[in-house]
Amino acid sequence: MSEPYPRRAAVTGIGVVAPNGNGTEAFWKSTEAGLSVLDRVTREGCEHLPLRVAGEIRDFDAATAVEERYLVQTDRFTHFALAAADRALDDAGLGRADTDDAPFSVGVVTAAGSGGGEFGQRELQQLWGKGSRFVGPYQSIAWFYAASTGQISIRRGFKGPCGVVASDEAGGLDALAHAARAVRRGTDVVVAGSTEAPLAPYSVVCQLGYPELSTEEDPTRAYRPFTSAACGFVPAEGGAMLVVEDEGSARERGAEVRAKIAGHAATFTGAGRWERSRDGLAHAIRGALAEARCAPEEIDVVFADALGVPEADRAEALAIADVFGAHGRRVPVTAPKTGIGRGYGAAPVLDVAAAVLAMRYGVIPPTPNVFDVCHDLDLVTGAARAVEPRTALVLSRGLMGSNSALVLRHGAT
Repeated sequence: MSEPYPRRAAVTGIGVVAPNGNGTEAFWKSTEAGLSVLDRVTREGCEHLPLRVAGEIRDFDAATAVEERYLVQTDRFTHFALAAADRALDDAGLGRADTDDAPFSVGVVTAAGSGGGEFGQRELQQLWGKGSRFVGPYQSIAWFYAASTGQISIRRGFKGPCGVVASDEAGGLDALAHAARAVRRGTDVVVAGSTEAPLAPYSVVCQLGYPELSTEEDPTRAYRPFTSAACGFVPAEGGAMLVVEDEGSARERGAEVRAKIAGHAATFTGAGRWERSRDGLAHAIRGALAEARCAPEEIDVVFADALGVPEADRAEALAIADVFGAHGRRVPVTAPKTGIGRGYGAAPVLDVAAAVLAMRYGVIPPTPNVFDVCHDLDLVTGAARAVEPRTALVLSRGLMGSNSALVLRHGAT
């Protein structure tokens, strides 16, 4: 028997834990205002390391957000995920009573790049300092990149299709696309997104091998993509979880459809070959537009990957021009992440959250700390631009060569 309507994936809930706001409303207010919260790294054990600036979360109390029995089993990146998932489900109006009777109808998909480095480091220190008897059993799972998917599903009793995406930074968009496909195929609800906590000493040392990492000491100069002063990116912790569900079902239960996931595509062009990401990213954009049945001229704003490396910035600017310039148009571009840092797999999910909110409130947020743009981009800088975007494109690339593009449409379209 055919469905009475085609199933479309809609975003009905957003939960955010970010350096510029612990909660979706606080995150949006800071993002809209173009507030930069990048600052000197203060995490214990990182003081002597070359990384000087990052996007830290300073107002998150895990003990008030996560029950003790889950707290001791999990790393900081999973604490963020558990809290963000709760907030997203509350935002969507889906309490435990709404999902307990149908546990197989709710799935979870997350992406992660750094995993549980802080938990792992602590347990290894116990091992070498005190012996194996002082290492807890959760060392075997808490550091693992799949931990957040597992713990969200266990804690909430979700037994629907679950998954973990490992495609470095681009994984955040790929996880949302995976959730959208699951919904279109019949799953009622999928909690999807990404959170990261890459600022423990062990994790920071691992990142020092990235030539793209910024070691600039001035927070206002450490992350300035698309400028002549671009010197790399600064990492960030936090992230976002979204509730993705069937649009028709959401409207039937009276939920607000905040946006629709209309199209997605991904490519791979290899690590460190940023000149090749031009073609790979352009191909992903075209693929996402095709799946969304969206013409390039319909895109009202692009949320850029914005790596902050001259070769990568140039490749992204050219990729955008390859798609949109052919139609004689310079589409507005923004990169709010320059105010909070680049949170690896979580970065594009925060961009998706910002894009959904931008469409809701009718404004394009600016790109903090960036003014002297040296590429042919209509980059929104200084202050937010008062327009009413109805369709948004979010871009992401990974340091290992993944490229991903996601098209979002306003919930009312």
